[in-house]
Parts: sequence; C-alpha cells; structure tokens
Amino acid sequence: MDKLIKWLENSFAPKLQKITNLTWIVVIKDSVMQLLPFILAGSIFCVGTILNDYIPALPSFWTPFGWTMSKIGLMASFLIPFNYCEKKRFRKQRILAGFTGMMLFMICIDPQSAEEMGQGHSLYGANGMFVAIFTGIIVGLVFGAFAKFSFFKEDSAIPDFVRQWFDSLLPIMLVIAGGWLIVQVAGVDVAGAVQAVFMPLQSALTSPVGFVFFLFLKCFIYSMGISTWVLTPVDEPVKLAVITANLELVAAGVATYQNLGIFTETFMFCTYLWIGGVGCTLSLCLLMMVICKSSELKALGRACIVPGIFNINEPIIFGAIAWNPLLMLPMWLQGIILPIVTYIFTKVIPFAPIPRIQFDLWYCPYPISTFIATQGSITGVIFAILTFVLSAVIWFPFLKAYDDQKVKEEAAAIKA
Repeated sequence: MDKLIKWLENSFAPKLQKITNLTWIVVIKDSVMQLLPFILAGSIFCVGTILNDYIPALPSFWTPFGWTMSKIGLMASFLIPFNYCEKKRFRKQRILAGFTGMMLFMICIDPQSAEEMGQGHSLYGANGMFVAIFTGIIVGLVFGAFAKFSFFKEDSAIPDFVRQWFDSLLPIMLVIAGGWLIVQVAGVDVAGAVQAVFMPLQSALTSPVGFVFFLFLKCFIYSMGISTWVLTPVDEPVKLAVITANLELVAAGVATYQNLGIFTETFMFCTYLWIGGVGCTLSLCLLMMVICKSSELKALGRACIVPGIFNINEPIIFGAIAWNPLLMLPMWLQGIILPIVTYIFTKVIPFAPIPRIQFDLWYCPYPISTFIATQGSITGVIFAILTFVLSAVIWFPFLKAYDDQKVKEEAAAIKA
C-alpha cells in the first residue's frame, strides 16, 4: 500500500500534471470550471423538478433549469476563446474573441440563428459542448494569429480604442464570413460533423466491450470537468432502442438474462452502477468523512454526502476530482472495473436481475431505486451494496494519498 501511495505521489501525479498544464487543456479546464455555478444551479433546479411530480400547481422547475444547464454550451463557446486570449496575454482581444466564439457556435449549430436566435436548440446546452470546444479553438487560433497585427503604426495619433476596433475587425470578419460561407452557403453541417466523430460508437455500445468502454469514457471526460451530458446525442438513441426491445421481450413472455439489454438508463443510473452519480462517488464522500485527517476533505465529504445520496455528484466532482491527478485515476478505474463486474453478475452469472421495467428516476437514492427497478429483488439489492463496497475499495488508496498530501499542505499553512 505504501509503495502504491508513493508511486501516486512521486511518479504518476507529476507526469499527469505536465499534461494538464498544456495550454489548450488549461483553457478548456478553466472554461468548464467557470461554468460550475451554472452547473450547480441547474442541478438544484433539476432536484426541484421532483416537487412538480407531487405538487402540479408549482411552476415548472425545468424553466430555470433550461436557462442554466441548457445554455452551458453557448456559455462555453464564449469562455474558450476568451480564456485562450487571457492565457496568451492577448487581453485586448479576449472579449471580442468570446463574442465571436458565440457567433460562430450559433452559426454552426443553427444556420437559422440569425433569424430565430435558436432559443430552443438542444445544442445550446451540454449536448453542444464538443461543438463549442471545436468552434472556441478555431476562434482562439484566429484571434491568436492576428493578436499582433495592426493597421496602424505604433506612433499613430489614433486613440487606442479606435485602433482596437479596426484591428479586431479582420479576425471577426474572417470567422463570421468563414462560418457563413461553410455552413450556410456551402451547406456543410459542421455541428453534425463534429458529433459524427462519436457516431461509430453506437454500433458497438450494446456489446460487452462497448458497454465497458462507454462507461469508462463517461468517467474519463467527467474527471476533466466535462459533463457526461455531452454524450447524450450518442447514447440516448441507443438506450431508448434497448429499453424498447426489453419491454417487447417482457410483453412477449420471452425475456431472459441472455437476451435482455443492459445499455439502458434504468440499468446504469438507477439499479447497480453509479451509486452517488457517474463514477460511483457516494462511497468517496463517505470515506472522506470517516478516514480523512484533512479538515478540508472532511468538510467536503460532509457537504457532498447529502447531494450524493440523491445521485448528484457535481459538488464532489468539481470540489475534489476534476483535474486532480490523484483522484482522476481511480475514477477511470471505476469506469472499467465496476462495469465488468456488473456485466459478469448480470449477463454471464445471473445473480442480479436485469430490470424488466423502465424506471429512470435517477435521483432516487440507492438501494431504493434498485429495489423498485428490479421489482423487489433481494439479490439485486445485495449486489448494489456489494458494488458500493467495491467502489470504496478502489477509492481508498488514492484518497489516502490525497489526504496525506492535504494534511501536509494544511500543516505548512499553519506554520506560515
């Protein structure tokens, strides 16, 4: 155990830190982290929608949710070129670069945005994050290329703010005119092309390898602070098709553990795998409260335990895991080990039953949701508890290393 902890602290963390310090990695990370208040607000509004199910007279909480989480793609399209210019010290161009990023993003996801402003477009939210990253990088590179360009000489008598207007005109025109010519004149579906990179995954998702790979991918991108909602266009159609096929098998009376599919919302988010949210983070919150000596981590564990019970893990993700080398790796392992174990004990060895109903209330606490989804299966509840224990075992050595690091930092701060 000590050797593993020393390797994590002295070898793995420094090497991964070098990668996370790359310019575009830092820019994307900072942009996503700056969206955190909107992500957390959206999570609260999302929890509030539960009340609408029981008190119909209340106004719909989905409306404020739509103006927080459902607009983070648009926000990211501003922040990425803005932060790139900030990182490169092109401070005069940063605001205009941000607005230009928003314009290119809207051109790419909705060619009619100039007329309709695309208010209801689904890609304005988390679904459009990859498109926002792509357009943000393009705009950042264009503005970076023209950062030192000027139509005027250094000793020109023209005021600085006027010079900035004209100097920024060229990159703005290049981006907007380029986007217009490519998307609207040439008819190229840029947003579709960006998302199409992930489309080949669809044919493989229902296989054992595809199932494990996709859940690992969710943990991987989430550990970098990118919401797993960005993968909705890829996985949602597959999940709907699988649950439809499952219900047809049940209705026909021929459903078995061999032919029932597991790539469904009910199976992955309400039955066994993600207890506390993607990456099975509820056990991490509990460990922080119980074993950590760092006052900061103990407090974080207490703050995140209640949201975690309702499978809301943005606080723990952005408070401890995102871009933290010591906790990113165990989250990746959760995305590999837990799906493999779950597949074996549901599809190979039928110990835990595969849900035969559709129960997608992901905010229902485990193992209550497991009990409902499996229609009262005791073995299903037992397996969910065992999954929780296994996830804690995976988190433990990495959290211990992080705790030791935080204790040293707190002691040094006290001495200082």
